[in-house]
Amino acid sequence: MAQVPQRFFDALAVRTWCGLSLRALGRAREEIDAINVYPVADGDTGTNLYLTVESAAAAVEAVFAAHEVDAGAGDAEDRDEEDGPSLADAVGAMAHGALIGARGNSGTILAQLLRGMAQVLSARGDSPHTGGSGLRSALRHAAESARNAVARPVEGTVLTVASAAADAADGAGDDCAEVARAAYEGARAALAATPGQLPVLERAGVVDAGGHGLVTVLAALVETCTGRPPETGAVLHARVEHDDADPAVECAAAGDGEDGPAFEVIYLLEADDAAVARLRQRLDALGDSLVVVGGDGLWNVHVHVDDAGAAVEAGVEAGRPYRIRITHFGHGDVHTTGAERPPRERAQRAVVAVVPGEGLAELYAGAGATTLLARPGEPPASGELVQAVRRAHAREVVLLPNDAELRHTAAAAAEQARAEGVRVALIPTRSAVQGIAALAVHEAGRRFDEDVVAMTSAAGATRHAEVTVAERQSWTTAGICQAGDVLGLIDGDVAVIGPDVSRVAATVLDRMLSAGGELVTLVLGDEAPQGVADQLEARVREAYLAVDTVVYRGGRQGALLLVGVE
Repeated sequence: MAQVPQRFFDALAVRTWCGLSLRALGRAREEIDAINVYPVADGDTGTNLYLTVESAAAAVEAVFAAHEVDAGAGDAEDRDEEDGPSLADAVGAMAHGALIGARGNSGTILAQLLRGMAQVLSARGDSPHTGGSGLRSALRHAAESARNAVARPVEGTVLTVASAAADAADGAGDDCAEVARAAYEGARAALAATPGQLPVLERAGVVDAGGHGLVTVLAALVETCTGRPPETGAVLHARVEHDDADPAVECAAAGDGEDGPAFEVIYLLEADDAAVARLRQRLDALGDSLVVVGGDGLWNVHVHVDDAGAAVEAGVEAGRPYRIRITHFGHGDVHTTGAERPPRERAQRAVVAVVPGEGLAELYAGAGATTLLARPGEPPASGELVQAVRRAHAREVVLLPNDAELRHTAAAAAEQARAEGVRVALIPTRSAVQGIAALAVHEAGRRFDEDVVAMTSAAGATRHAEVTVAERQSWTTAGICQAGDVLGLIDGDVAVIGPDVSRVAATVLDRMLSAGGELVTLVLGDEAPQGVADQLEARVREAYLAVDTVVYRGGRQGALLLVGVE
């Protein structure tokens, strides 16, 4: 459905832009992943950009939700400026969400681009909106701040595309739509020229993946300001045709025959400006692809290094690093010394699972699965899932995402692994308890298809629930909840709201068992109240005589309690 044209850029436009960008990146994600050859050919730039914008969009939605609960949502055409958040509120939330959710090299740079725009738009004080001149200034500051955040800027990348967008916007009029169109067209032309600026792109026959993502985001800006997408389409010619193109060249296009650093290290950092300046120098000496974005005491640090521990230690010296994420690029065994080791024989079959807590990781690993830990608020990117599949080192892999939100990410990872010659079956588990049920019937000795069918059936026959605490006031399928309320979600929907964890958990369990069941699985988070598992076990024994209960410790899994009923 076409959007209502925006005569100016305000908080509602920010919300619309985030939503359109997220949908556009969702459509383009696989193509962007496929052309990702620089700085590392790990095939996850599109997914990283999507997850970065997803975090930005969620932060903006949270700001609007808070206002809508307090004052009620007004009609978009006749809204009062007091009914919703200010422009400064919306762009501030967008920038903060992108900062804390930034993934990968391009996602981190995009977060700084959005932060640069927010700095200009927030500086307009109490003004509820801006015109073309304000949008033009925001694009210019975004390009400059992103370039300053990169330790060693390289032309032919997203930085070049951002600068071209700002240059083109400078020549536009004072209407937001004109500025957005000019920025988009300038970025699109610059993207088409990137293969001529960066040899690795020319050899692979592709345009820059990060630049492709930025053009996609700018196309969404055009649609936000005009009500319709650009007539020329989002991006043309992502792949550059050569008469003598060699299909094998893409596989070796990530560098000039050199493997490059072995690890990508990303973390959020609380530190002052002086400490971050010293950190930049330290990390620049340790590796490459260094990007440090943020400000006001909170930073997102991204670097490629061979010594991941040293990169983290540098962060500890600078301040308080957290949400630390280390990804091995898989160039080879960087720790091999002396005589070459013989290649490890591939296993016939393996299970790879995403798990939300350390306790569950141990449980899954004990059952023979290769695990990827997903901490609360930090869903893994497709590149990390591919690395987990590689670690499993098997000819056949069963992939358990254990989260409905990871469906597209897991599908992208499965496709990439298949392209590398691994037979992958993706079982769409929506919760770790469904994964436990699937793993319980896994038999590596039977035919692959039969094993997948049995695991899929076991997962599908397991209803899942979780008990958690509301972070803010919001509307739910069970009514309005307040911050601090205990929520019981059954199969992904809020079914129970209450003040007490034990009572909410008992109600959830009763509703799930009302349709029957043979086995209840309880997974306790670190913050679950003492005794809640004993109370639920006793309830099952007394009220459901034929039902067994098993309890596991999940660790820091986000939810207070996960429940499965088979």
